[in-house]
Amino acid sequence: MQKLTKVEEEIMYHIWALERCTVSDIIKELGSPKPPHSTISSIVRILEKKKFVAHKAYGRTHEYFPIIAKKEYSKSSLQNLVKNYFDGSVNKMVSFLVEEKDLNLKELGALIEQLEKEEGDD
Repeated sequence: MQKLTKVEEEIMYHIWALERCTVSDIIKELGSPKPPHSTISSIVRILEKKKFVAHKAYGRTHEYFPIIAKKEYSKSSLQNLVKNYFDGSVNKMVSFLVEEKDLNLKELGALIEQLEKEEGDD
């Protein structure tokens, strides 16, 4: 799966949230100052080339919708993060989060419980 730039990713989050939208709908969701319509339109076309969105045309109006699920993109991004920054080790990533105090014992315990539950479901 192709990687998105920060701006492409931000626009994609809005498309996922809206599910079906026009460029104008996306612009309404963005903070001030509002970017030009042509800028957002260009980004959406790039997302379409990267096969993240598709569109349905109604005359000159295009309605865009995601063809890559947010969960699928999140999974791919997380796998790349683990591979590129933690030598492919989820254990190293979790250790890092604990060391940096981004993950406390209560949250770690909840993760362990979730893992144990999922193993029991298999």
